[in-house]
Amino acid sequence: MHNILVAGAHGAVGKKIIALLNASQYFTPIAMVRKEEYLNDFKKQNIKAVMADLTGDLTHAFKNIDKVIFAAGSGGDAVIEVDQEGAKKCIDEAKKAGVNKFVMLSSLGADNPEDADDLKEYLKAKHNADEYLKQSGLNYSIVRPGTLNDNKGTEKIKLAIKLSEKGEISRDDVAQTLVRSLHDEAPNNVTFEIIQGDTPIGKAFENIG
Repeated sequence: MHNILVAGAHGAVGKKIIALLNASQYFTPIAMVRKEEYLNDFKKQNIKAVMADLTGDLTHAFKNIDKVIFAAGSGGDAVIEVDQEGAKKCIDEAKKAGVNKFVMLSSLGADNPEDADDLKEYLKAKHNADEYLKQSGLNYSIVRPGTLNDNKGTEKIKLAIKLSEKGEISRDDVAQTLVRSLHDEAPNNVTFEIIQGDTPIGKAFENIG
């Protein structure tokens, strides 16, 4: 069982990731949260949790961690401090801890933030964090979904290194894709984009193998 640290575990996507990991025969989730009430929420579910703030010291959160999913977000309030610098701190700690893989939840448009009409500062922060991860020497997957919605997941997506269209995707299917990226057979050192589609998630990964 691999220990998976989930940054942003109490967020909308983070909670779904934790549930998937908790039901898995391969992974043990460790929820990284910044509030004691969140910590207690997970402990009540018998899920391991650690309190750490992305703007503070993170070293203790990375003990005995095999892989990381970064799904934290500031919601637009602190994009530099959280989405950019918080992600960089996690990457640095993961490297020091000898983590086997780092899976980054990014965003469609993070490759060219200057071209964006909306959320330009957020996309710049995500772009900078993504580039930092690419240069870190860690094994990584950078997952760039389209606009997130709360529709029920279909476990089917459209995936490409670079999609020719924009679109939406459910948080359910994003969480499934992030967890799938943890598996040993998943490709390393790749960046790809996803929206809702017709291809089962496992099959879609063959496009980037």
